[in-house]
Amino acid sequence: MIKFGPSGNSESFYAEGFEHTAEAAGYVRARGLDCFEYSFGRGVRMTENTAREIGAAFARENVEISVHAPYFVNFANPDDEMAQKSFGYVLDSAKMLRALGGRRIVFHPAAQGKDARFAAVARTEDRLKVLRDYIYLNGLEDMIFCPETMGKLAQIGTVEEVTAFCEIDPVFTPCVDFGHVNAREQGSLKTREDYKVRLEYMIARLGYERMRNFHVHFSKIMYSAKGEVKHLTFADTVYGPEFEPLAEALLDLGLEPYIVSESDGTQAEDAAEMKRVYLACAARRA
Repeated sequence: MIKFGPSGNSESFYAEGFEHTAEAAGYVRARGLDCFEYSFGRGVRMTENTAREIGAAFARENVEISVHAPYFVNFANPDDEMAQKSFGYVLDSAKMLRALGGRRIVFHPAAQGKDARFAAVARTEDRLKVLRDYIYLNGLEDMIFCPETMGKLAQIGTVEEVTAFCEIDPVFTPCVDFGHVNAREQGSLKTREDYKVRLEYMIARLGYERMRNFHVHFSKIMYSAKGEVKHLTFADTVYGPEFEPLAEALLDLGLEPYIVSESDGTQAEDAAEMKRVYLACAARRA
C-alpha cells in the first residue's frame, strides 16, 4: 500500500522534452514511482475535460494522483468573506480531483495573523467543522481531506494542532510534512525515535486505521529562528531531515503512507531515492 512520488514535475521532466501534465504519468511510472501530486497552488484553473484527460493517463499507468489546494487557504482569517473563499478553494480542489480520478486533497490550515495563537487555532477548528458540513452537503465524504503540518512559526499547523483538526471528523486525515516539522522545531528529527514519538502520538489520538495510510510530504528544508526558509534537495548536507530513520519508524509501526517528495527541482529523483531506501530497510528485516 505504501506509495512514493513527486509533487509536480522535476527539472528533468522538462529537460527530457516533456511539457504536459498527462505526460507525467509515464515519466513517473518509468522511474518506478506510484503517485503524483498536482498543485492548484495559484488557483483551480483546470477544466473538467482536461482533468479527465490527465486522469485517464494516470489510470493507464496505475499512478495515483492527489492535489494540493490553493496556497491562499486560511481558515483563521477573521474576515468571514475571506473564509468563504477558503471553503471554495478546498471544495473546488476536491471536485476537480474527482474528475482527475484521485481522492486526496492537501491544504494549509491557517496563518496566525495578529490574533493570539489560541484564538487563531480555535477559529480554524470552528471553520473546519463548517468545512466538514460542506463536504457532506456536496457529497464529497468519500474523499480524503488532509490538513498539513506547517513549517513557519507564524502558521497554524503543529503536529498537535493538525491532530486535533483531524479529530473533528473521519473525512480529515493528517498530511505530515516532516520537513516542515523539522524546520519549525529547529532540527528536531534526527533518529527513528524522534519520528516514532510523533507518529505514536497521532496513532493514540486518531487510531491506527486512520494513520495507516496517512499522507506525507518530505524534503530537506532550510530554516531560521522563525522556521521554514526554503525547500532543498537530498544533495544538501547541512539541513535535515534524513529519510532513513523515518523509513525505519514506518516499518516499526506498520504504517504505509502516501509519500510525496517536495524537493526543489529533484522531486522525482528524491522520491525514487526514498523508495530505494525504504525497500532496503524492509529487505534487511526479511
